[in-house]
Amino acid sequence: MKAMIIDIKSTKVFQKKNLILQDVNVQIDKGEFVYLIGKTGSGKSSLLKTIYGDLPLQEGEATVCDFDLKTIKRRKVPFLRRKLGIVFQDFQLLTDRSVDENLKFVLKATGWKDKAKMTERVTEVLENVGLGAKGYKFPHELSGGEQQRVVIARALLNEPDLILADEPTGNLDPETSEEIMKLLFDISKKGKAILMATHDFDLMGKFKSRTIKCENSTVVEVLGTAQSAFKTTTQETSFSTPTERAEGENL
Repeated sequence: MKAMIIDIKSTKVFQKKNLILQDVNVQIDKGEFVYLIGKTGSGKSSLLKTIYGDLPLQEGEATVCDFDLKTIKRRKVPFLRRKLGIVFQDFQLLTDRSVDENLKFVLKATGWKDKAKMTERVTEVLENVGLGAKGYKFPHELSGGEQQRVVIARALLNEPDLILADEPTGNLDPETSEEIMKLLFDISKKGKAILMATHDFDLMGKFKSRTIKCENSTVVEVLGTAQSAFKTTTQETSFSTPTERAEGENL
């Protein structure tokens, strides 16, 4: 039986006092690759922020990497995030530091002290993403695809159980996007759970996997092709019964 990495039950997601999502039930197992889709403003970002502890869980039950999001104290959130790897669309690399220095900065910030072990870990993750010979380079000397590989390497530094990828191919050309997807799928096959937010249905068609969708203030499981995911004819099984949209704009 696979370990469950995300277990969300009957949860409501709020931005301050605005209800964004309700009756949310999502379960993701170890090593599972899951797409998260939905129109702009449907609640995808709010769901991701709840998972990594940026938005407090006010109602319902949720555990992420064995942390209880309902009872977690703010001082414990950094420990939750050490179990997560986050891959952003816009890289967010430190431009005045080399690739090696970018990664060592994260290790130092998460409690690593031994310089030799830090160097060893940086070398290991860079080799894992195909950048073993690029550690000395600065971000501006790398292509967009190489920068995204650095971001993925950064996400892997602390051996996370879960990777949250927010539009990781959004700024990349189609060929480079496919290379990044192959890398993410390889990582998933090695036991990392991956939840990836995306709008790229062509890419989803080439790399098929389970898909969930933010829609009508809840989350539904999509059955069918990626290209049909936004069509009303797509067969869907709701995790819950959608209710009226809460007041306020969804994020």
